[in-house]
Amino acid sequence: MSMLFEQVERLFREGHEGSPPDLFGDQRLEGVDEFRPAAVLIAITEREEPGMLLLHRPSNMRSHPGQIAFPGGKTDPGESAEEAALREANEELGIPERSVRIIGTSDIYHTHSGFEITPVLGVVPSDLDIVPNPTEVAQWFEAPVGFVLDPANHKQEWIDWEGSMRAYYEIPWQQHQIWGVTAGILVNLSRRLNWHG
Repeated sequence: MSMLFEQVERLFREGHEGSPPDLFGDQRLEGVDEFRPAAVLIAITEREEPGMLLLHRPSNMRSHPGQIAFPGGKTDPGESAEEAALREANEELGIPERSVRIIGTSDIYHTHSGFEITPVLGVVPSDLDIVPNPTEVAQWFEAPVGFVLDPANHKQEWIDWEGSMRAYYEIPWQQHQIWGVTAGILVNLSRRLNWHG
């Protein structure tokens, strides 16, 4: 086992023992009665300064156009969260399933669009050949794990949503503005992993 895999696995195990920390959730769930299962792959790259693979959705997509996301999508019938995350990562970024060393699943994130998203954490090689699917990926990038999991970089903002002020998070990195569901999942993962001790 690699040192990074062992480190992340230890942080993951310790962070998921006992009661969950104060987790952030979508504050616009009123009236959403049913949720469809989905999964995303949080892929950490095996390098001295580990990175995390993220992508921009094309601006012409029907749902979440232009937003930054993890590779992922709806879970097919009979599919586990891990299987769905690996399948979607392969479809969207060309990541072979055999290249991902799964660590585990983290806290489900419910969205106002009616999804319950299971984050699947894994480690991938640093020399992975990324082949993005242009119909689902406009651009991909790798952000430092130490940056995106640092609570100091999680900026809480507020928006007026149907007459009520609702909180959300933004994580700006270089020219990329990570926000919404992706930022919410990262905020919760940072509280679980306690990356900076």
